Amino acid sequence: MLFAAPAFLAVAVWTWRSDPRPTRRDLAVLTGLGLMGFYLSSMLDFYGLKYISAGLERVILFLTPTIVLLLGLLMLKRRVSRKQWLSMALAYFGIVLVFWHELRIDGGLDTALGSAMVAASAILYAIYLVQTEKLMQRLGTLRVVSLAMRVSCFACLLQYAGLRPFPTLFNLATQVWWLSLLNGTVGTSVPVFMTMIAVKRIGAGYAAQAGMIGPIATLFIAWWLLGEPISGLQLAGTGLVTLGILLLSERNRALPSVPPEN
Repeated sequence: MLFAAPAFLAVAVWTWRSDPRPTRRDLAVLTGLGLMGFYLSSMLDFYGLKYISAGLERVILFLTPTIVLLLGLLMLKRRVSRKQWLSMALAYFGIVLVFWHELRIDGGLDTALGSAMVAASAILYAIYLVQTEKLMQRLGTLRVVSLAMRVSCFACLLQYAGLRPFPTLFNLATQVWWLSLLNGTVGTSVPVFMTMIAVKRIGAGYAAQAGMIGPIATLFIAWWLLGEPISGLQLAGTGLVTLGILLLSERNRALPSVPPEN
């Protein structure tokens, strides 16, 4: 977040004078969304991983598109097509197959606590996507994303300063700094802007569903770079996720185009 913050701050300054200007209420809402969508949501997800397996965490977390669709239905009165439900069902079943070998449900209080944390993370991120979509239509994508994310960056850095002795930041290995730079730019700021531009163009529901391709990409990158094996069950799950995304793209061909950001 230390490396991602300058990019978000620069965009926030660059877009600040654009009309319409954000009101005090807009800034208050963006502050809340920044704390909710990338700070608290990520924190709950990581804490949840202390109690449950990565496979169970992924399966719960990928309920996010369902939650986004339900929120759109309830809050924005947005109709959900049968093809969209089918697309999501196929993709979610594919995710379960991909992570089946990691899916461990031990029962007990720890599993319940970890699952609740990850579920809360998914709900908070879904609320973030739906609420920012409404703001972006009025204030613009770049401005909304940069203002919300600068709050997330500041919250993360404040927590780090509060929980760890400050000099430890300068005792990190050079490799950690380079990996942090890569993660803060290519892995954080660039994907965040791309995701929110997609949200404005096709809506939070479609963007969240398209994001289900993420674990499939991770699966093949791990095979390519780390030599991790891929099972037939995982390939079957990959096929289902891909089919679900293709169904989604067929639906989106009829969507009107959105003018590019100034």
